[in-house]
Amino acid sequence: MTSTDLSNHTPMMQQYLRIKQQHRDHLVFYRMGDFYELFYDDAKKASQLLDITLTKRGQSGGEPIPMAGIPYHAAEGYLARLIRLRQSVAIAEQIGDPATSKGPVERKVVRVLTPGTVSDEALLDERQDNLLMAATGHDGRYGLAFLDISSGRFNVLEVNGEEALLSEVERLSPAELLVNDDKNWPDSITKRAGASKRPPWDFDLEGAKEQLNRQFQTKSLDGFGCGQLTLAIEAAGCLLQYARETQRTALPHIRSLAQENREESVVLDAASRKNLELTINMNGGREHTLAAVVDQTATSMGSRLLARWINRPLRNFEKLIARQSAISAIKEGFHFENLYPLLKNIGDIERILARVALKSARPRDLAKLRDSLQELPELQQLLAVIDSETIHFLAQGISEHPELAGLLTRAVIENPPVVIRDGGVIAEGYDADLDELRSISENAGDYLVQMELRERERTGLQSLKVGYNRVHGYYIELSRRESDDAPVDYIRRQTLKNTERFITPELKEFEDKALSSKSRALAREKALYEALLDQSLESLGPLQECAMALSELDVLSNLAERAESLNFCRPELHEQPGINITEGRHPVVEQVLDEPFVANNVSFHDERRMLVITGPNMGGKSTYMRQTALIVLLAHIGSYVPATQARIGLVDRIFTRIGSSDDLAGGRSTFMVEMTETANILHNATEQSLVLMDEVGRGTSTFDGLSLAWACAHYLADSVRAFTLFATHYFELTQLPEECTTVVNVHLNATEHDDRIVFLHAVQEGPASQSYGLQVAQLAGVPRHVINQARQKLALLEQLESDVPALMSVQPATTVNLQADLFASPEPHPAVTLLEETDPDSLSPRQALELLYTLKALKQ
Repeated sequence: MTSTDLSNHTPMMQQYLRIKQQHRDHLVFYRMGDFYELFYDDAKKASQLLDITLTKRGQSGGEPIPMAGIPYHAAEGYLARLIRLRQSVAIAEQIGDPATSKGPVERKVVRVLTPGTVSDEALLDERQDNLLMAATGHDGRYGLAFLDISSGRFNVLEVNGEEALLSEVERLSPAELLVNDDKNWPDSITKRAGASKRPPWDFDLEGAKEQLNRQFQTKSLDGFGCGQLTLAIEAAGCLLQYARETQRTALPHIRSLAQENREESVVLDAASRKNLELTINMNGGREHTLAAVVDQTATSMGSRLLARWINRPLRNFEKLIARQSAISAIKEGFHFENLYPLLKNIGDIERILARVALKSARPRDLAKLRDSLQELPELQQLLAVIDSETIHFLAQGISEHPELAGLLTRAVIENPPVVIRDGGVIAEGYDADLDELRSISENAGDYLVQMELRERERTGLQSLKVGYNRVHGYYIELSRRESDDAPVDYIRRQTLKNTERFITPELKEFEDKALSSKSRALAREKALYEALLDQSLESLGPLQECAMALSELDVLSNLAERAESLNFCRPELHEQPGINITEGRHPVVEQVLDEPFVANNVSFHDERRMLVITGPNMGGKSTYMRQTALIVLLAHIGSYVPATQARIGLVDRIFTRIGSSDDLAGGRSTFMVEMTETANILHNATEQSLVLMDEVGRGTSTFDGLSLAWACAHYLADSVRAFTLFATHYFELTQLPEECTTVVNVHLNATEHDDRIVFLHAVQEGPASQSYGLQVAQLAGVPRHVINQARQKLALLEQLESDVPALMSVQPATTVNLQADLFASPEPHPAVTLLEETDPDSLSPRQALELLYTLKALKQ
């Protein structure tokens, strides 16, 4: 529905269309009694997304009105589905009084839900951050701001180049991304689910500074360390304005702005995150990921923090050592055994506080906050005996908060209802007025019985009864025979066939109280509840510090338990380059194997910077490479690692070029994707980087692929000098150590038994003797006839094999024609050359005959 002329529509549809015009990008939930209705295109879209019936509601403007609806009481489930689908919703409620309204009841949008700004518990994944991000840029530099509105965490950073931009967006994985419409963005940004463009004036620098200073009640942003990050501040201003528009309330839980510096972390690009399966596996799930193995946290706050640590490993040596020491102190005393059950009883304080600040907290949020605070005194006793400066510092941040705990204990019943709408939340004894109103409502029957007995005794009238009906309210009923003897204070209310009904001043006063007490009690309870939220807000700052400290304590305790249960060791961290891992294991693969995992060593130092890894498919090359990267990554979050011993120097980046995938939507073949990732590594790796390269060059012809693999390996070893694990099936690359002294051959071994292959998974020095490709094909079920044909062909090829290793060592200036060039001009056939050189007029008959025989021989 696009027409702006509303005169032909019914009054109700005029009202709806005015609301829709203000929320063109949102599905409008229009409240109609016990249902939320959607109309026109919104109805069609909701019908498809939610699988609900599409129907019609009469006509308006001469056209039928498509309509779909959902029950008001079931809206939360439907909203959760829409948010997961990255859809935004505007909720229009009735705010007018139907009894006094002329025409449609007045409605207005009271709430806007977008994927990045939801805070309701039912709409969020409790173990995953839900981020709103804004981005702008200028001359290849980008400013980013991201906010978790469900916790109040607000960060900014600036990066150089598109590769860094894409890497950070992939790391943060925002639910909603706002980009400056005045800039050119790559398709991977604008076509991302949840991405939308905002007008350039939303990114105005002066306006952003004004908004941020007003939010934080400061005069300058220099105190946050980001005063000079103009692009990031522009993005932060846009983001804050958008959050205010959607929440339609103050945001007191957003109290500070933190700067992130990319150089302080170990950088992983999007491909590396995907290949290493840190928190999300290749299929988009969480099973068999690094997080799935190391995350046994007690709280959802801790789980989210651990995911942030995994996605942003640090290069801060002092902070990593402090984390290690805290883990060690918890592990050595087995303190995690006592900490876990206490932490398990602590709710998601971080998100509860956000809902308190947004005035959307439910009664059970306050009950969970109360129960959580009640656990803190016992938790403090446990922390006091742990010998760790980090733990003692966290204990100070956690504190105990007895005043708020006591207030919530007095105010909220043990098990409150889900919502405040029907009351029954405030505990008895908390407020005298509320108790009196409840007493009147709840004890009305007892009061009437007592009054009936008292009036019979006072009047002596045995037919006297006290009753109630909805039409006439409370009354005293007498038989017609005794009605003439009614006391003078009895006022006749109604005459029936055989009885008379009366009212007294006392009963009238009780009636006024009783009939209004329920509604008055509910209004009083709602006012008390609002006041309780305001009182809880007074402790917002300390409580947010408490939540952050509890999250970190949970992560450290969890890592201590994982180290003990999974037999991890404490790595030695060094600022000097080098990686030495003794009996390292893949933390994920180890957990899913039925047989014992075969541990392997890794050794890198200044004179040993590349390992060329050969061996059979399924022999364990990729596992060996990935486990090295994961061990290094775990060390850079402060965790223990799966090895018997490890000495790890700080790295600046981890790169991976593993696996095959295409990008059909982007028009890129598997080989093009492989080369793009390879180019990124060659351009950005340094001698402090860890690089994993698997089967480079396999997506093209043999000689092309071999040449590319050899050149890439040579460049990484000789020019970049990165610590590189280079797996290949090109055995010709095992000659590289003869040219580059920092390159070493290693291989994964296998053996044959009864014409079958047995994988040993053990890494040994030196090159592999063969690839066992046909044996692996046989294991995969390739028909025996095909395997036999392949053996015959392999034998023939091995007889014809040329000395490619010798060719690979030829200097770059020398041209070696290994294969035909698609774009080169072909050499002319000798017969053509001979004909071009012959003058037919000068030939004798005999010479012409000899030329014919020569040409015939050339054809053969």
